[in-house]
Amino acid sequence: MKKLFLLSISFLSAIVSLGQTAYKDSMARYFDTYISKHEVVKGADKKAIHFFSADTAFRVRARFERRENGEWFQMKTSSGSLQIYRVYGVITFKLHDTTLKLNVYQSQLLMETKAYKNHLFLPFTDFTTGNETYEGGRYIDLEIGDIANNEVVIDFNKAYNPYCAYVSGRYNCPLPPRENHLAIAVTAGEKKFREH
Repeated sequence: MKKLFLLSISFLSAIVSLGQTAYKDSMARYFDTYISKHEVVKGADKKAIHFFSADTAFRVRARFERRENGEWFQMKTSSGSLQIYRVYGVITFKLHDTTLKLNVYQSQLLMETKAYKNHLFLPFTDFTTGNETYEGGRYIDLEIGDIANNEVVIDFNKAYNPYCAYVSGRYNCPLPPRENHLAIAVTAGEKKFREH
């Protein structure tokens, strides 16, 4: 009986390991595509785009709480101008046994365009910000359709830098509001752009 139990544990471990390997392979393809199709960084400069190693611990299922009729407010940007957003909802999730919350925003301007009317915006900073990662924070894109049964999967391995991380002064990038600072190091997603 004990031998059968150990075999079952070994079999389950193998399945988990295969799942993690498949995920890391899919993320490697994602990173390659992201870099090759980057709209701002061109040519040899693409070698300066780096990501943390993909880690399934940073792919989390979050509880989503809709904020009905959230008030519009002015979000600060890198240029000092303001953009109009509202809190669409709040997500609650765990990273390394720490319960965390983030606001998910909706842009007033993007709502008016057909291609982006269902787009949601998740900007954040964390303990890596300004060190391993860009000082202006990082972004995750979501769609309203990603939310089901008051849950949404957030993959911090796909966190990316705003265009301002590569070219200063040319772009107008929203700055994550103070309430979207995570008191934890998110060692996943895109790292700081390092020119060679």
